[in-house]
Amino acid sequence: MIDREQVRKVALLARLELTPQEEEQFTTQLSSILDYFEQLSELDVTDVPPTARAIEVKNVTRPDELQPYQERAAILSSAPEQEGEYFKVPQILNVEE
Repeated sequence: MIDREQVRKVALLARLELTPQEEEQFTTQLSSILDYFEQLSELDVTDVPPTARAIEVKNVTRPDELQPYQERAAILSSAPEQEGEYFKVPQILNVEE
């Protein structure tokens, strides 16, 4: 069981300003959540492998294919800065030679 004082402390750490009604609401809700976790802790999970997700998730990607753009000059002309045939961007790494 979580009490109102613990809810206030969590709210303070999270920099949340709660009304007394919200404190009461969160106290009840968080207590219910913790009770549920206590029920889950009673289950025997010795033969259950650890997992991050309940279902398998895969990224669906397509292979990259080079497709040259016919109007290269149009693209370069829209850039704030260019250097020859390339976009010029601010240096972000301090590379010492």
